[in-house]
Amino acid sequence: MSTNRDGLDLLRRMRRNRATPAVRSLVRETILSRADLIQPLFVRAGEGGAEPVGSMPGVVRHTVATLVEECRKLEENGIPAVAIFPCIEGSKKDPLATHAHDSGNILFPAIRAMKSACPNLLVIADVALDPYTDHGHDGLLDQRGGVENDRTVEALCRLALSQAEAGADIVAPSDMMDGRVKAIRSALDAAGSHQIGILAYAAKYASAYYGPFRDAVKSARVDAPLDKRGYQMDPANVREALLEVKLDEQEGADMVMVKPAGAYLDVIRAVRETTLLPLAAYQVSGEYAQIHAAARLGWLDYASTRDESLLAIKRAGADMILTYFAAEVAPLLA
Repeated sequence: MSTNRDGLDLLRRMRRNRATPAVRSLVRETILSRADLIQPLFVRAGEGGAEPVGSMPGVVRHTVATLVEECRKLEENGIPAVAIFPCIEGSKKDPLATHAHDSGNILFPAIRAMKSACPNLLVIADVALDPYTDHGHDGLLDQRGGVENDRTVEALCRLALSQAEAGADIVAPSDMMDGRVKAIRSALDAAGSHQIGILAYAAKYASAYYGPFRDAVKSARVDAPLDKRGYQMDPANVREALLEVKLDEQEGADMVMVKPAGAYLDVIRAVRETTLLPLAAYQVSGEYAQIHAAARLGWLDYASTRDESLLAIKRAGADMILTYFAAEVAPLLA
């Protein structure tokens, strides 16, 4: 081994670029900023204060009043967008999701209130029927209990039109029905809503990480677990995700999404390398909850794990991240 008086005879010492915070900052390849973050929010009907979601520490079901207050804080902290999800009372749910199109749907006054208070804050509205169905599925069922694709797409178009009319800037179909992006784009354009964007949940997997979200919107089944594998993607597949993205591009999507994020970083990277569209990734409720749970048990450092998880999603190729950490992380990213 060749050595000199100072030690090993090395031309390249990688540690030189890691030696101080200043040099690490200069050579850092991936930067997470506030402009990358989208805060998911839940809204319910009624008065009073926000209602905590037991399985998601720090996350609440807002009333319209507390929702507006939260949006103002998010905007002040530099977060450019929120994604809004309604929590619907059980008495208003039925097999046909009729409340989704009812003028009394809390989602519509919530959108109007957010846009009135924070006109520059982008509002992304979830286009899905599971908050409104008593069976919890993302669509309308046929006689055999399967989700009927084309009839569901018709209902989704009606919901997207109502969201656009209420003031949503972007509609985000999360149902994974075939052909829904094209149908929604055609319906919006026919109604003169050419300016409304579509963020397609292009690669949404049938994941076990969605449990706390279903608690938040109260769409979970207590009698039996929901099986959505007939329309959401098989977690084993990557090439299928690329085909889904390609189809959504062809149907007029303005942005595409991979969901979940943390367990699907390889999918985010593969999609990033094959699409020129802006790419979103959703760090879902289960990812959020497990970091909180491990930190509470003292097994992980909360802030470091939180920040590393977000950086990994950005590094994989996501342009924007839907995350329940957005509100607390944004002030740290000034």
